[in-house]
Amino acid sequence: MYANRSSLPFGINPAGLGGALVINGLIVSAMIFLIAPKIVPRVFDDGTIIEVENTPPPPPPVTPPKPEKRVETVRETKIVTPEPLVPPPPVDTNTTATTSTPTDQPPPIPSGTAGGTSDSVVPPTFDPPAPPPLIKASIDSRYAKGFQPDYPASELRAERSGTVSVRVLIGTDGRVKAVERISATTDAFFNATRSHALSNWRFKPATRGGVAQEEWKVMNVRFNITDVQ
Repeated sequence: MYANRSSLPFGINPAGLGGALVINGLIVSAMIFLIAPKIVPRVFDDGTIIEVENTPPPPPPVTPPKPEKRVETVRETKIVTPEPLVPPPPVDTNTTATTSTPTDQPPPIPSGTAGGTSDSVVPPTFDPPAPPPLIKASIDSRYAKGFQPDYPASELRAERSGTVSVRVLIGTDGRVKAVERISATTDAFFNATRSHALSNWRFKPATRGGVAQEEWKVMNVRFNITDVQ
C-alpha cells in the first residue's frame, strides 16, 4: 500500500499554497484601501446625495535646513629657518698642540695711567705738608720781677685783697698791645693791672717755624694786703 501524496508536481502542498494566496490577497487589498481616495457622501437640502472624494490635505512643505556656516580658522604658519651647521675644524691627530707664553711682550698698562685705555689721566694727589707747630709766648725771665702791679691806694687804705684775670695780646716784639678784662674784684685792681701790663710786661713772642707770631694769653694777678703791711 502506498501513502497519499499530493497530485501537484514537485511535492507542493495544496493547503499551504491556498493559505499563502489568502494572506497575499489581504495585504494587496489593504494597500489598495490605503492608497485609494476615500469617497464621502454629501447630502444637499433637496435630498440629492453626491459622493465627494475626501482628498486629504497635502502635507506641509518641508523647509530644508539652513546650511551651517563654517568658520574657517586661519592659522599663521611661522617658518623657522634652521641655523646652518658649521662643522668643527678638523683636528690633526698627527701633531701635538703646545702653548707658549711670550716673554718679549711688555706687561699690560693699568687703566687710568699714561698710555692706558682710559680717556682721562688722573694725576697723583699730594697732601700739603703740615704746618710747623706754634710755640706759645712765655714770660721773659729778665722782666719776671716787674710783673706785679703796684697796690692801688684806695684798696690799700681799705685793707682789701683782690684778684684780677685779664686776656692780653702779645705782639711780635714781646710787648702787650691790648688788655681785655675777664674778671676783677674791683675796678681799681683792674685799672692798676691794665696800666702796668701795657708799660712793664715783657714776653718772648710766640713763633711758628722760627717766625714770631702774635698771640693772646690769659694772665692772673693776685693782690694780697698782708704782703704790703
